Order: sequence, then C-alpha cells, then structure tokens
Amino acid sequence: MTQTRPTVEIKFHINLDWWPEHGRNLRVELLSHLCTACRDGLSGSYAAEMVDWVDPETAEVARVDALWHSLRSCCSQRPEFLSSETSLATAIFRVFLANGNEPLSAVEIWQRLARRDPATILRLLIHGRSYYGIEPLIGQG
Repeated sequence: MTQTRPTVEIKFHINLDWWPEHGRNLRVELLSHLCTACRDGLSGSYAAEMVDWVDPETAEVARVDALWHSLRSCCSQRPEFLSSETSLATAIFRVFLANGNEPLSAVEIWQRLARRDPATILRLLIHGRSYYGIEPLIGQG
C-alpha cells in the first residue's frame, strides 16, 4: 500500500476532541490568547456564555462561545495578535481562532501570516509536536 505524501493543499483544523483526550482545557487556552481589553472586561459568567454571532457573508446567525467571539471580533484585529514575535505554532493556532476554526491549508495559513513559506508551515503541522490539536481533516483526497 502506498501512502500519499501530504501537500500544502491539505486542509487542517483544530480538533476539539484532542483537548480533553490530552488532558488540556481549550477554554483555558482561549483565555490566554485574549487581548488585555477583553481579558480585563471578562466576568466569570461571560467566560461560559454563548452569544449570537452573525456571519458577515451569509447573515446566518449562530450560537458561538463568547471567548471565541471575543477572539474573532476584537483580539484578532489587533496588530499584536499575529506579531512577528509570536511563535509560528502559536500564530497558526491564532489564525484558526480568528477564522472560527474553518479548515485551512498550509497555503491559506501562509497567505494570512505572510511568514515562512507553505512548505515550512506544512512540515510544522505534520511533523511538529502539536500543542494546539491542529490536525488534518479526515477523509480528504
């Protein structure tokens, strides 16, 4: 049986099941990526809330986690969210946070980061140690 070699076009996402399987708490991680303004304005109940989010392209309303909403609507808009000082692995994770965990390829991640190249991003995603549960989508190809 031959294995197909991963390409820069393979889509990845944050596997939400990975977090509890590895004894990690995604919500705690999300809190650590909030900007100072969102973190300072956070109340205990807000951290667990679901809020309505309107997709700007389709106008579809969805219930989303309030932390994800803050990361998408506020924190990801700040220049320090994806600064040159941010490690590549963390920057990739933040790209997925900013886009609501929509699947992305190494090329699409590179287009958003303008750092390194798609092949380097792919190598990190395939061969790097996962701290963020970013995995290829199952059933591609």
